[in-house]
Amino acid sequence: MTSTVDPRDPLGLAADAPLFAAWLKITAEVEQGDTRFFSIPGHKQRTELTGTIVAGDVPLYAGLESPQLSSGLLAEAQARAATLWGVDWCRFSVGGSTHANQAVALALGEPGDTVIVSRTLHRSMLTGLILAGLRPVWVYPELDRRQGLPLRIAPEAVTDALIEHPQAKAVLVGDPSYVGTTGDVAGLAAAAHSRNVPLVVDGAWAAHFGFHPAYPEHALALGADALVISAHKTLPAMGQAALLLARTTTGLLDPSRLERGFEAGHTTSPSGAILASIDAARALLETHGERLLGDLRDLRTHVLKRLSGTAGLEVLDGPGLDPAKLVIRLPGTGALGGRVDQRLRSQGFLLEMSDRDTLIPMLTVADDLAGVNALVDALITAVEAERGPARPDSGALAWRTVPVTGLPPREAFFARHETVSAQQAIGRISAELIAPYPPGIPVLAPGEVITPEIVSGLQQVRADGGRIAYAEDPDLATFQVVAGP
Repeated sequence: MTSTVDPRDPLGLAADAPLFAAWLKITAEVEQGDTRFFSIPGHKQRTELTGTIVAGDVPLYAGLESPQLSSGLLAEAQARAATLWGVDWCRFSVGGSTHANQAVALALGEPGDTVIVSRTLHRSMLTGLILAGLRPVWVYPELDRRQGLPLRIAPEAVTDALIEHPQAKAVLVGDPSYVGTTGDVAGLAAAAHSRNVPLVVDGAWAAHFGFHPAYPEHALALGADALVISAHKTLPAMGQAALLLARTTTGLLDPSRLERGFEAGHTTSPSGAILASIDAARALLETHGERLLGDLRDLRTHVLKRLSGTAGLEVLDGPGLDPAKLVIRLPGTGALGGRVDQRLRSQGFLLEMSDRDTLIPMLTVADDLAGVNALVDALITAVEAERGPARPDSGALAWRTVPVTGLPPREAFFARHETVSAQQAIGRISAELIAPYPPGIPVLAPGEVITPEIVSGLQQVRADGGRIAYAEDPDLATFQVVAGP
């Protein structure tokens, strides 16, 4: 008997994913010559021009849908996602969690209003605050005393900030952190709601939370009012795929403001392929998520056992950590993360993150035993080749920086600025955002005073092989500062 399974959809997800089903249908028609595009993108699906890189790149408008969205496929797909996460409002973004974070910032308050913000948030939320004209009041994570890594944002810290700033319009936190540590989201929600303001959670790294009993509940189930997640980070969706989900029935978030905020920064030519991949990833999570996430947890456990015999090597583990996150600490081995990463890269192993002390190879439901065993073999060999005297732990600069605010972020961003040397910059107000990347957590933001500790810390990150992102001068010889009167 001939199989009727579409090899492009081996698990049959299209039956529960309307956008994905439309993508399968139209790409098959293109391949068979039954459909011809007289719309954008300009490649017209012709791979003989720029190659196969454009294969499958179908637009939403005049592609998966009519220009009028008359079939309602996008609305249906978003409604299914809203139902899965237990809320009444959902939008798919092709601009990643960056766009979704900025969209929700635009939905909070008015220019000049105050919001309570965790300093663990990604730079995209800070730029969202600049766009919206909101003023952050920072709350800081508790830090692991030995390793200097971020732990939770204490609900008590948020409560204190809200008491001190009763005019605040919202609480914005990142959970889990970039290194997978999780906090008390339910406690944070209670703290926010006690002052009648919404809790917004950047859960970019937590699209898989809430779908297996061994993993934390997702933030919406714990009381958050809005959640940003990156489907492309921990689910098998295309790059730039993200969701913004919200509960608007409580009156703490205005759905029309959310809609306007979302549309303000969203492209008017969204990729149908990216949107379809969000739809497919949602269907996969709903129908096979518990099994796949259980397999992923077992895979990580296997890696931990194999790495346990490497002297000085530590892997973060235990309560308060994403069960899928693999965070490898190197100080006890004396090896430098950048050099280990170079060895792995030369053998074809591309890691999510490396800095002096930490490696993060991302594990997802797309990994298998053979692949991770090959990685572990190469990793152990690379660490042994780079082994040296053990050194003390030191947390990343992003986690231990406490900024001094000189101007509101938006005012500093639009102020006249000038370029000065690193030494001359000390004591001046920054006009730019600077963040070692990854994780993309700002060390210096517009409006903050440049201190000797920040300058030397950033220079040390660069000397250790880290990338300095978003700075006008990534070599850090000069800084952009607010011009004097």
